[in-house]
Amino acid sequence: MEKIQKIREIIADQLGVDIEEVTDEKSLTEDLGADSLDMVDLVMAFEDEFGVKVEDSDLSKINTVKDVIDLISARV
Repeated sequence: MEKIQKIREIIADQLGVDIEEVTDEKSLTEDLGADSLDMVDLVMAFEDEFGVKVEDSDLSKINTVKDVIDLISARV
């Protein structure tokens, strides 16, 4: 559970939104306003925080907060 909270905190911090807005079903781009540069920054933050490698091919599969949680959880 702590890992999920940290993922939410990273997303909120990187995108400049309130943590309450970072819910599973939210789209990173449409709901939370991430652009392609934000997505790269998010990936780098997740890699640094969790010691995982997110491939470019994974990036295309990440649409929602839940997608990020599932990806990081599978790698950690």
